[in-house]
Amino acid sequence: MTLVGWVRRIVATLTALMATAVVAHAQDINDYPTSARVEYVFGCLKANGETRKAIEQCSCSVDVVASLLPYQRYVTAETVLSMSQVRSDLGGPFRTSEQAASALNELRRAQAEAEVRCF
Repeated sequence: MTLVGWVRRIVATLTALMATAVVAHAQDINDYPTSARVEYVFGCLKANGETRKAIEQCSCSVDVVASLLPYQRYVTAETVLSMSQVRSDLGGPFRTSEQAASALNELRRAQAEAEVRCF
């Protein structure tokens, strides 16, 4: 095989490896399931008016939140938010614990950043 043939093989192999790395990185960043993104956008639309502009802003917002907060932490924060609204003793730990407050603050910071970038 000639030198040109070897160079072509090396370039093809490197290109394939880079494409694999890009796909793997995209999957790491995009760990939110579609249903979670849709729920977020629906809630955002209700809060911001159901216009075409709001759809674009809310879609941007969920992308920013997803880039800043891994899905598992998002689920934790959403659970804390939901459970803290329960009026019985069940909701107490979600209103008073330091871990719950930390999870909620992390979500609020991501949402604030999304607001700055998208609205």
